[in-house]
Amino acid sequence: MIQTSLLPNSRASRVSRRRLPRLRAASVAAGVVLAACPAPLLLAAPASAAAAKHYDDFNGDGYPDLATPYELTGMRDGTVSFGGGAVLVTFGGPKGLTTKTQLVHQDSPGVPGAGEENDRFGSALASADLDRDGYADLVVGNPTEEYGKTPVGSITVVWGSAKGLKGGTALPIRVPAAFSRFGRDIATGDFNGDGRPDIATLDGDDVVLYRGGFTKSGGHGKVSAYDRPEQSWYADSLAAGKVTGDGKTDLVAVGVRGVGSTFRTEAWFLKGTAAGLASGPAKVIDNNQHERLDAAIGDFDRNGYGDIAVGNPYASGSRGAVTLWYGAAAGPGSRSLSFSQSTAGIAGASEAGDEFGTSLTAGDADGDGYADLAVGVPGETVGKKRSSGAAYLFRGGSGGLKGSRSAVFDKTLPGVAGGTAAHDYFGYDLRLRDLDRNGRADLAVSVPSESTVRILPGAKGGVTGAGSAVVRGTGADLPE
Repeated sequence: MIQTSLLPNSRASRVSRRRLPRLRAASVAAGVVLAACPAPLLLAAPASAAAAKHYDDFNGDGYPDLATPYELTGMRDGTVSFGGGAVLVTFGGPKGLTTKTQLVHQDSPGVPGAGEENDRFGSALASADLDRDGYADLVVGNPTEEYGKTPVGSITVVWGSAKGLKGGTALPIRVPAAFSRFGRDIATGDFNGDGRPDIATLDGDDVVLYRGGFTKSGGHGKVSAYDRPEQSWYADSLAAGKVTGDGKTDLVAVGVRGVGSTFRTEAWFLKGTAAGLASGPAKVIDNNQHERLDAAIGDFDRNGYGDIAVGNPYASGSRGAVTLWYGAAAGPGSRSLSFSQSTAGIAGASEAGDEFGTSLTAGDADGDGYADLAVGVPGETVGKKRSSGAAYLFRGGSGGLKGSRSAVFDKTLPGVAGGTAAHDYFGYDLRLRDLDRNGRADLAVSVPSESTVRILPGAKGGVTGAGSAVVRGTGADLPE
């Protein structure tokens, strides 16, 4: 429970949808111990650089680090000391990720609050150098945090330092409200173009923007809330990126809007401006109500404008699909397309339960200057093993994403350790990030059934299993 003076993602035999934690923006997932069910694994990249050389370099050594939610119940000196989640950080080095790790939770020294059984500390992650001291800082959401005995939610900034993450500060809630799930998703970027990283999050029906600069003592800039007042609207996922090409970070909120007596799923664009965020157009993703659809932004045709990809694993009997909404100077317009495993040029077959589009991530895996899109298909059957899982890489290029520039892979990819198994859910979460600094983004792929993440190196043709690594969780108990 946090107290301050300011009152601060189902499947039956498969993974319980909503929710496993996602691999979000501080870094990729580094190892996850899943208690009752998996949580989102990986941290998504912010849309703009901060003062630190790398937005996920928590110890300032010049190498990206990896952070992931870590479900646990802790024991220390024979007694239960905390519960409710943690974040595991794996530090980078000259050859990529190292064996050096750090576990952060609400009973860590200097971190506000206390670990409680129903908490979900780490279920949303983001990062940026918020105080611009040369060390990236970790932003941690806990949407079930209680204020008193009422679930409200919280966001904690855990500060980077030469020795890793150290101490933390609670972000104040504007108006604490029961079951508002404050901090259920988080994105960072320079939304107003002043050179200082900002934090965007969700609180009840609102998108909330906390402007920089942030200080360890709790200081921050102006706070603004954005809603669609004429609508019945509730968002539960965010994606940040540069859509309009004006240098400011833009935001997409994906959620559900009421239309008469029905509900449909939409992506709402909010343009970054000097004054903050400005409400823009919305795109219908599905005429039915769905929760926590993943989104990613990348310039897939390298025309200077970021394109918005939204996954819909529920489409066509859970076969799944991805909608691509093209960016332009004024923001995304009416131009869009949808693709699935039935699209020409895409290998594989579209089958009920594949859930193509469960996870999305954008980055340049082949180093050609075009953003690429990785798409998770955790329900894919491999051989006769149901829900073993797979992922696709769609390489960007002239004209944007095309089925002819796509490839599918799973744990049978040569060089990838471990055999396939039913209900692995390989590809449930994904993240592209250049972990070894060779100019090509590496793909982190979560395998929830194993509590592992496969790191597949970026390569000239996309990604490869050669030189891949396995990052494992260390167990459900707190290390001594």
